[in-house]
Amino acid sequence: MSERILLVDDDADTLKFLKLFVKKLGFEALEAPDGMTALRVAHEQHPDLIILDVMMPGMDGFEVARTLRRHPDTALIPILMFTVRSQVEDKLAGYEAGVDIYLTKPVHPVELQANISALLTKKKARTDALTRRGYVVGVLAAKGGLGASTVALNLAVTFRQKQKKKVIAMETRPGQSTWRDELGLASASGLENLLNLNPNEITTAQVEKQLVSNTFGVPLLLASNDVTQLSNFTNAAIHYEAIMERLSELTDLLVIDIGVHYHPAYEVFTRLCHEMILITEPQPLTVKRTRSLVADLKTRDFGSAKPLDVVTMNRTRAEMTMSVSQIEEALGHSVTLGFPPAPELAYLSMTRSTPMILAQPEGVIAKQFETLADHLARHIGAVQK
Repeated sequence: MSERILLVDDDADTLKFLKLFVKKLGFEALEAPDGMTALRVAHEQHPDLIILDVMMPGMDGFEVARTLRRHPDTALIPILMFTVRSQVEDKLAGYEAGVDIYLTKPVHPVELQANISALLTKKKARTDALTRRGYVVGVLAAKGGLGASTVALNLAVTFRQKQKKKVIAMETRPGQSTWRDELGLASASGLENLLNLNPNEITTAQVEKQLVSNTFGVPLLLASNDVTQLSNFTNAAIHYEAIMERLSELTDLLVIDIGVHYHPAYEVFTRLCHEMILITEPQPLTVKRTRSLVADLKTRDFGSAKPLDVVTMNRTRAEMTMSVSQIEEALGHSVTLGFPPAPELAYLSMTRSTPMILAQPEGVIAKQFETLADHLARHIGAVQK
C-alpha cells in the first residue's frame, strides 16, 4: 500500500498541483481546504505525511501544526510546511509549532520531492526500529529535585500494569541511586558493573544479569550509592549507547531516568530516545530554565518528529504559582498534564518502600499516572501503525 499524503491548502490551484505531483510520485493524495478539515482527516485517515499551508481562513497552519502535535494520535505525523511566507520570523514560528521542514513557494519540484522522500524515509526508519527494539522514553528536568526519578519509576509501573507489556526502568547516574533506597532494595551496582566493561562486552545476557527484580514486575537497572563513582564515567557515552540498545532488545518499553540535562551521555539519550518527558514546576525561574531545555530538545526533533511531553510537578501548596496557560506561554510548548502536591503520599510511599501509585492506587496521583501512561501508549501505537 502506497503512503498517504494529506494536502492542506485553501487555494484550489495549489491543491490541484500538489495532488497531481504526489500521485505522479506514486503516493495517495488526501485533501483539506482548511485547518479544521485537516484535523478531522488527520485523525480519521492517519496520513503518513502532511503538506501544510500557513495562510488559511479560520485556523492558520501554525495553529494546525500545534494542534496536531498536542494529540497523541497525530503527534508523530511528519509535517512539511509549504507557503509563500518567507520571513525569518515565519520560519521560526513554523518550527516552534512543530513542523519538520519549512519550504517557501515557489520551489523546484526536485527539491519538493527530495524533502517529501526524506520525511517519509525518516518515518519508516523510526517504525522499522521499533519492530526490532522496544520504545525508549527519557525523563529529565532542567534542574535537580523536580521529581524526574519519581515520574520515571511510577510511569514504568503504571504502564506495566495497564498495558500488560514488558517494561524495564534504568537509572543513569553512577553513585546516585534513588530507587534503591526508596524501594528498600538490596545494594546493587548494575549500572557501574556494565560501565566497567568494554563496550563490545556489553551483551544482552550481561545486561539482563544486572537487572533487579521486584514485586511490581518492572526489572530495574540500578546505580550504586558509592559517591566515589561520581567522576569515573564521564567519557562513557559509547557504553551508555550499548546498554540502552541491549535493554531495548529485552523489553517493549524502556524508561530511563536521565535526571538533569547536563549528564555526560545527554547526546546519546536524546539520540536514542523515541520520546522525552520534561519535568518542570509552576515557578517562574524553573520555567525560564525549562524554556532553554525545550528549545534545545526541539533542535533534536523533539516536539516534531518525536514527542516532547511537558509535565508539571507542584511539590508545595504555595498559592503563588503559575497557571498552565502562563507556563505554556513562557515555554512556547503545551503542557501534557500536571501533578498536585502530595507530601503525605510521598511520605507513605517512602515508609512502605513502594512506588506512589501502589501506596494509594485509587488516588489522584495514580489517576494522573494512568493518564500519562495512556498518552504514552497512544504515541507508541501511532509510531507502529
